[in-house]
Amino acid sequence: MADIPRLNGVIRALESGKPAFATFSPANADAALALHGTKYDGVVFETEHNVWDGPNVRDGLQYLLNRGQIARSGTIAPALTPIVRIPPNGAEKNQFLAKQALDLGAYGIVWPHVSTVDQAYNAVSSCRYPRMKDKPLYEPFGQRGDGPHGAVRYWGLSQQEYYERADVWPLAPKGELLVILMIEDLEGIANLRDMLKEVPGIGAILIGEGDLSQELGYARQYEHPVVLDHMRQIREIAKEFDVVVGHPHVDAKNVARVLEEGYRFLMPAPERTYKGLELGLELAGRK
Repeated sequence: MADIPRLNGVIRALESGKPAFATFSPANADAALALHGTKYDGVVFETEHNVWDGPNVRDGLQYLLNRGQIARSGTIAPALTPIVRIPPNGAEKNQFLAKQALDLGAYGIVWPHVSTVDQAYNAVSSCRYPRMKDKPLYEPFGQRGDGPHGAVRYWGLSQQEYYERADVWPLAPKGELLVILMIEDLEGIANLRDMLKEVPGIGAILIGEGDLSQELGYARQYEHPVVLDHMRQIREIAKEFDVVVGHPHVDAKNVARVLEEGYRFLMPAPERTYKGLELGLELAGRK
């Protein structure tokens, strides 16, 4: 089997030792087209607070691709790596939504409101194919159903090549799938250390400070000292296990602080002039 270069641009940036940059976007063709030519490593198609619509997700994935860019780059890796935030909270364990997003070709799943070890295990397990107990990397046991025809076409691989790469990073070093857990409540913070200790295959932790700030009594006051202190707790726990931590509300005003605090998955919104993204890339040494 030919050696295949890294396809997931978010993972590529993280493996280089640099922070990765992504943005939330509606899952549709127009939104995907609007992202052409931007410098993001990836895009998270947002279906938690938007209606889940499989055909729209598929259209968004397809319209991210640019045949000219692919031909000039000499690689089948997409310019922007598509990841999908699915609708259910972690406690709902709706594996089928992760399965459908991955079967369409997504390179990762964002799981909202993961608060327990059991929920974290379910999230990773849902994104892996099953294997025999005597095989390496058996845990977490894979529960993804086998139907990757759309993903095979979208990734541009043979079916066997897809199976080789369709595992979770960094547990599988060549894996192209990124499992991102959102920690958005006090229960999640209390259980985070056990999650990271007991569930291999968690690619990143994304702090949901919107919901967290609601519970703390400071709704959407992202700079409030109490909110920032709880975000610090999440960062410090993740750092113990060398797990990437993401910040979903980055702009030109806070990007320097966010980088200094050690966030490695930054999500600047598409501002009119992309000030947050441009400044973040410069400060991260990526320009």
